[in-house]
Amino acid sequence: MVAALSERLEDARGYSEEAGHPAARAAVAEHFRTRRGLPGVGPQDVWLGNGVSELAFLTLQSLLDPGDEVLVPDPGYPMWPAYAALCGGTPVPYPCPEANGWRPDLDALVRLASPRTRALVVVNPVNPTGAVWPPEVLGGLAAVARRRGLVLFSDEIYDGIQYVPGPHPPLAALAPDLLCLTFGGLSKLSRVPGLRAGWMVACRPPGTARSYLDALTSLAALRLSPNTVGQYAIPAALSPAALDDAAALTAPGGALHEARRAARIAMADQPGLRCAPLEGAFYAFPRLDLPAGVSADDFALRLLRTKSVLAMPGSQFGADDRSHGAHLRLTTLAPPAETTTAVERVGELLAELRAERG
Repeated sequence: MVAALSERLEDARGYSEEAGHPAARAAVAEHFRTRRGLPGVGPQDVWLGNGVSELAFLTLQSLLDPGDEVLVPDPGYPMWPAYAALCGGTPVPYPCPEANGWRPDLDALVRLASPRTRALVVVNPVNPTGAVWPPEVLGGLAAVARRRGLVLFSDEIYDGIQYVPGPHPPLAALAPDLLCLTFGGLSKLSRVPGLRAGWMVACRPPGTARSYLDALTSLAALRLSPNTVGQYAIPAALSPAALDDAAALTAPGGALHEARRAARIAMADQPGLRCAPLEGAFYAFPRLDLPAGVSADDFALRLLRTKSVLAMPGSQFGADDRSHGAHLRLTTLAPPAETTTAVERVGELLAELRAERG
């Protein structure tokens, strides 16, 4: 991938087409056809952007009128509710309880949908919990969207990072009769977030959603083009050799697999720290047994100041602080020894707080 970038730097000085370079869009389309099980995807169904972040904003901005509602997972990545609100919409969190393995409560989801609901956001594998929603859950989400006439937004940026057996089906494959926008990119699996190379693939029944996608293309044209340097990395990153290299990260002995293993072992040894299985992505979302009067926000700040461990309190990832305020999001990207040390320091602080409170 780096070699491909070096060879094309001279070509990357100008703008590209508004939706992205044809060669890069063709590479994404081929990836979805041959490896993701979506044979109908062509380059015309692909939009490139400066990471998923930009494409999420453009697609929501093209869809929402003031007051329209967007169903977002809770806990979930805060970008989605923030962008829905920024575009004039109202984010409506749907619960994904810890007791249910951080999977969505489909009955609650149905009740939350209203006549103003326009879209359902799915993030799978999940940031921050590390859960991977299986096909039966994805099928249930598609059924809700079908019943309510919703657009599906499927954030699959972590689609190649999972530790559970079996393939990770794209949501679009389970909803061929719906408009499903699938988001991905090079930031996570390819380890190049600074290139800002992301994509959105629109799957839909033939002849549908034309006005919406035309509006999206018009908005994309206003930014002139995506980052041209990052686009030249996409074909190389989606080559079989590069994907095999990336897949090795999550296999036994791979960097992500071993860091996850270290985190699981270390958390199991810490009193007051409980964590659901880490199925995908590179996050742990343990529950903290905190003394009365101590919030996860307080704990995270003291953890940084006294233990030099940076973690995010669970309240940053959900609207319901009562459910998520007693959690902490840790990343499992450091080498195993550092990951173990970080978790042990979390345990040390918990022990200190228990001693202080008697």
